[in-house]
Amino acid sequence: MRPGFLAKNPSVIWFLLILAIFTLTITLLSHAYGPGVISTSMVKTLGKTLCLCLIAIAMDLVWGYTGILSLGHFAFFGLGGYMIGMWLMYERTRDIVLASASDFPMTPQELQDAIGSQIFGVVGSSNLPAIWSFAGSLPMQLLLVVLVPGLLALVFGWLAFRSRVAGVYLSILTQAMTLALSLYLFQNESGLRGNNGLSGLQNIPGLSADQDHSSVWFLWASALALALGYLLAAAIVAGKFGSVMRGIRDDEARVRFLGYPVEGFKLFVFALTAVIAAIAGALYYPQAGIINPGEMAPIASIYLAVWVAIGGRGRLYGAVMGAFFVSIVSSWFTGGRVPDVPLGFYTIKWVDWWQVLLGLAFVLVTLLAPKGLSGLVDLIAGLRSPRRGGAPLGPDAGSLQQEEARE
Repeated sequence: MRPGFLAKNPSVIWFLLILAIFTLTITLLSHAYGPGVISTSMVKTLGKTLCLCLIAIAMDLVWGYTGILSLGHFAFFGLGGYMIGMWLMYERTRDIVLASASDFPMTPQELQDAIGSQIFGVVGSSNLPAIWSFAGSLPMQLLLVVLVPGLLALVFGWLAFRSRVAGVYLSILTQAMTLALSLYLFQNESGLRGNNGLSGLQNIPGLSADQDHSSVWFLWASALALALGYLLAAAIVAGKFGSVMRGIRDDEARVRFLGYPVEGFKLFVFALTAVIAAIAGALYYPQAGIINPGEMAPIASIYLAVWVAIGGRGRLYGAVMGAFFVSIVSSWFTGGRVPDVPLGFYTIKWVDWWQVLLGLAFVLVTLLAPKGLSGLVDLIAGLRSPRRGGAPLGPDAGSLQQEEARE
């Protein structure tokens, strides 16, 4: 009898167990369900961190396993946030308008005009743009969370991969896509309130619970999404599809010569990871409470690559470790929790120096510890990289040149 998926991948069981224990511990120590040892703001931070771990898994699939260094996945993350943010803001504004006009019944058109004026008055408009046509429908907006980033990734990937753009050129293209989308959303004409973005997203329509409880519920949702995302990613990389992904990463030309549709594999992974990133964004921004185009700046996607590199790319748990570690340490340094260091002639303010430390960590990990933080797990567990031996597949260029020289 052949062993099952979980039996062949014990790391998946360990990950799910650790995630469950972590989520349960935070719940029992929160204000909502425990003594309040962990504040509500910290619960929100941890919930957002789990969402960042989910997009790190997506980045590891596309970069660590397939070799596509995408510097644009935070664009999909932000699009997912915008799609769910439209429903949240629309419904919250609708409730406010109806409450203020409770004594005067409004026609549907008057209600739409009032909602449009409330949402877009800040940018000098009073009409709801066409892209808000489904903002009042939660099922439709949830569908758009998947469709909009997925279709954008599908079109962009098809154009790029069919032209066989690869390497640094593809990275530059993905970064250009992110920058173009961010600059477009900064315009008021984009229909998403320009640089004001969407705000008040932490207020869930129809939910009477306070922030203490809702923050824990979002933590549960984020943990569930991370668990399902990890299971999906692990199932993909553990099968034949994952072998082809690693083959594309290591030697794309050879995989193509073997008859595999390389462009189709790359397109599927690129689109799938865009959808995963969008789902992570749809869970992240209701916990953050606001989203604006600055969240989709190219630097955010570069940070994402740094997280995966620090954690150890090519290992799913490494991507999670990197995102979790950097996110928590970043919150610690930038939140003013670390005291400044006076040197007499200069005062080190960690809020300003955090990015320098992150850059140094990235360089040191790249040079000294290519396996990243996940290498520590391998060391503790006694794991070793598999030896991929076998018959040579043919002489390399150097040996051919030596043979010609002898002749």
